[in-house]
Amino acid sequence: MSEESTGTGTGTGAVRRDRFSGGPARGFLSSLAGDARIFDADLAVDRAHVVMLAEQAIITDDVAGEILAALDDVEAAGHDALSDGEDVHEAIETAVIERVGAEGGKMHTARSRNDEVATCLRYRLREDLLDAAETTLRLRDVLADEVSAHTETLMPGYTHLQPAQPTTVAHYLLSYESAVARDTERLLDAYARVNESPLGAAAFAGTPFDVDRERTAELLGFDAVLENSMDAVSARDFLVEATSALATHAVTLSGLAEDLVVFANRGYVDLADDYSSTSSIMPQKKNPDTLELVRSVAGDAVGGLSALLTTLKGLPRAYNRDLQNAHPHAFDAVDSVVEATDVAAGAVATATWEEDALRQAAGEGFSTATGVADQLAMAGIPFRTAHEILAEAAAAAEDAGTGTPDVATLDAVTADVLGASLFEHVSREAVEAALDPTASVASRDSAGGPAPDAVARALTAVERDLEADAGTVDDARGRLADAHETLETEVTTYV
Repeated sequence: MSEESTGTGTGTGAVRRDRFSGGPARGFLSSLAGDARIFDADLAVDRAHVVMLAEQAIITDDVAGEILAALDDVEAAGHDALSDGEDVHEAIETAVIERVGAEGGKMHTARSRNDEVATCLRYRLREDLLDAAETTLRLRDVLADEVSAHTETLMPGYTHLQPAQPTTVAHYLLSYESAVARDTERLLDAYARVNESPLGAAAFAGTPFDVDRERTAELLGFDAVLENSMDAVSARDFLVEATSALATHAVTLSGLAEDLVVFANRGYVDLADDYSSTSSIMPQKKNPDTLELVRSVAGDAVGGLSALLTTLKGLPRAYNRDLQNAHPHAFDAVDSVVEATDVAAGAVATATWEEDALRQAAGEGFSTATGVADQLAMAGIPFRTAHEILAEAAAAAEDAGTGTPDVATLDAVTADVLGASLFEHVSREAVEAALDPTASVASRDSAGGPAPDAVARALTAVERDLEADAGTVDDARGRLADAHETLETEVTTYV
């Protein structure tokens, strides 16, 4: 095909003229290899744009049909068949022109690569965010199952990694379910702002053509149109929000992974072999390697967020080539965090909690002290005074090498501080119950507490929220699928 008909001049693509066709910077500028991720997105955006151009009589139906048929050929050939170019957008346009001739260049009427790129990124990222949200739902479902199985499994609770108060495995795991639930909310919130269409903004100043931006948004499944054309092509805050939500979730995963690594070290939990490894030299070793890698993903995601923000900092309006290096941070984060979430879910689902070891450790370090202080406070003793009594009793037990003071020690210290026996304020039975980790946990039945009844109430709410969030994801998937089907139907009227 002649140079005039292809518009490619020296064969370097449909977009760049000879003056800009060569030199060592061409490879530096190119993002084609990394654009494989948005190949399908670009084809969808091209199709929706061409259908709209035909519906608005900006191009003829015949030309639209030729372009859409060429796009089918390009899709069938795949990304790897594209010729060299600056990016996937130019390469696809070049491929269409090679098949159709100069008329193929009408595909780019009334748009710029600026709005095209921004639309493709949003089109693909929204799917990735739904994938990420679904993995958080899987993790929450696993956590809920384990909560149900361990409502009465005692374990030590820690602050500053020191024994603090007894709790249960269920209560501990619910704390992570709550955190992951907020991570789900953040991902779905980000999805809502990602799912807005910049298409039709052109370079940044709109277009004199009578385009229908709402129509292309509808065909592509976007919930809204980004109104201001300059903002539409410039904005990458949707990348920041998505990456931030992913990084926040990665930090949640890192905390869970760290806990399980520590618990495995203390003999409180046994990870399945599928989520462990051994040493190359020490055959007895069982290492929590997968969770250590889950823990490390947080650093990658937070680093990607920092790099993204730094890239965007101080960029002038409207489009700048720096933006080409912005979106890989979001895509890298979603890939690593989705994988880490699935691994964490598998590790939790297959782990064995060592109930005897946990029960024995639950009362260590006089972790029931607060329960006794609460009993005194309920009897009318100022809590700070009760705190003083239990602190002195703990010191006396430490000096005696017993760890936990017995009832006689508590009575003696109370008499020393208050001038009266402990049992003038609290019954012996109540004190003994407060010293028992099982009874201590059962007494903490306030909303969100570790008592089995409180956990059961919380679990009911968890299951309700899980169902609602799953419905939200399914609804979003359904709307995207409906839009895809509509676009395919419209395309067939021209091809």
